[in-house]
Amino acid sequence: MHARSVPKNLRRWRQRPFLRRITLPAHTVDCPECGLRTAVPELKQGHQADCPRCGHELVRVENRPFVTPLALASAALVLLLCVYGSMFMTVSMIGVNERLTLPFMLEVLVLQDFGFLAEVMFVFTFGLPLLFLLLCLYVYAALQIKRPLPGLIAATRTMVRLREWVMADVFLISTLVAYIKLGDVVNVAFGAAFWLMFPMVLLLLRTTQAVPEHWVYYQIHRLHGHTTVYADTGGKTCCSRCRWFGPSEESHCRVCGTALFARRPGSLRLSLAFLLAAAVFYIPANTLPIMISSNPTVTEVSTIMGGILFMWDSGDRAIAAIIFSASVVIPVLKIFIMGFLLLCARYGVPWDIKKVSLLYRITEKIGRWSMIDIFVVIILMSAFHTPIARVTPGPASLYFCLVVLLTMLSVHFFDPRLLWDKYEAGETWTGTRLKLPRPSENAASTK
Repeated sequence: MHARSVPKNLRRWRQRPFLRRITLPAHTVDCPECGLRTAVPELKQGHQADCPRCGHELVRVENRPFVTPLALASAALVLLLCVYGSMFMTVSMIGVNERLTLPFMLEVLVLQDFGFLAEVMFVFTFGLPLLFLLLCLYVYAALQIKRPLPGLIAATRTMVRLREWVMADVFLISTLVAYIKLGDVVNVAFGAAFWLMFPMVLLLLRTTQAVPEHWVYYQIHRLHGHTTVYADTGGKTCCSRCRWFGPSEESHCRVCGTALFARRPGSLRLSLAFLLAAAVFYIPANTLPIMISSNPTVTEVSTIMGGILFMWDSGDRAIAAIIFSASVVIPVLKIFIMGFLLLCARYGVPWDIKKVSLLYRITEKIGRWSMIDIFVVIILMSAFHTPIARVTPGPASLYFCLVVLLTMLSVHFFDPRLLWDKYEAGETWTGTRLKLPRPSENAASTK
């Protein structure tokens, strides 16, 4: 039997980078959430391995790991530039037509001496998304062409850290809330930028999910001719960022360059310090005015709760519920839940550990949505900045921004593995030691 000859052009097609079939070899990782050491089998494209104890994602390989992030990031970048370069909305009132673009909103904030709010809007809705997408294109272009471009490790490290701070989706929801509030007093017509923001947000969110750092670092070190697969022998620590092992005596991970530690040093102190600062700032955030509305006949000063009650009495109960949830319920819950988690990590876990761990995950995911109220104030201020009608942010807007950012930092610096350490030690708040079940096997569940 003779082997079938393959046309030369077809052989070249099969060798193209986006058709490469990549597998991740079997190795061992420590779960970054519960600390369980788990044997991960060989993973093919489109597969992921989850922790058998807490269910946290350990390792994932995209279905098309080279081309998917490039395509998503390229499309999201084009839409991002279009959104910031096109008309966002037109606001029409008595004798005045205001054409709003996102750069114009930033300009209004700066001209009226609200530079901090301008920085917050720019950084979280344009600056960080733009930097994330550019870094994604740089890293995956290097992987695509198989060249170890300069600074790949630092670019990847920055890229994966930016994901949780991208808030374009929060701004989009804030626009819808502001539209309902504006619709009662003015005519609003949305421009191309608003409609393009929907696919941009979807592509941006999908891009943040398409960059599994564990696999990316493995591919980068392959370009340099190195391996990241080290045995989990004694004297090695699993990095909580890239999830590859390195010698315990080293201060920084040799794979991703971040600080190497078994548990984050000073985690409880740092998290508690940010939490206490957030709790202190939350008081003026709710007692001081967050928005001041004025016209030639009347000036109206609104606190967060005052604005919510006004919308509720005016019939906008759905919007009042959204603002109440984002501006009151979420910050308060985050402060109390983080306080509870800190107590558990210090004195022991009184409940089912999986429920306590779920509280941490929820707190980690919902924190940035509290920025809705701030973005709504920014949009209203941009729409009303004439002598006929004017909206200006009150001092509470600054304090509320700080509350959101500080609670996010409190969650960021909290090491959830400390909860599982107390669980394994069998400690509770009463000081008793319990015999608790351990997982029967440390093999990752794959799908």
